[in-house]
Amino acid sequence: MEIKVLGPGCANCTKMEEMTKQAIKELGIDAQVQKITDMREIMKYTMSTPGLLVNGKLKHSGKPLPPVEKVKELIKSEA
Repeated sequence: MEIKVLGPGCANCTKMEEMTKQAIKELGIDAQVQKITDMREIMKYTMSTPGLLVNGKLKHSGKPLPPVEKVKELIKSEA
């Protein structure tokens, strides 16, 4: 499973990365989280950060951040 967190490095982007890693751990899924900070790459998917890509599909973008339970649902929907 390919998971990417999109964001330039702000506090919300860091929090999204942490929640995503927590969700993967709790779900017991074998996946690596890749952080994308290049704005040109981010803009291919969304104009609002932070963003969450799961297997190339945009699952979340912008604020407010979803709770960890929602992040788990978004990841499970692509498992």
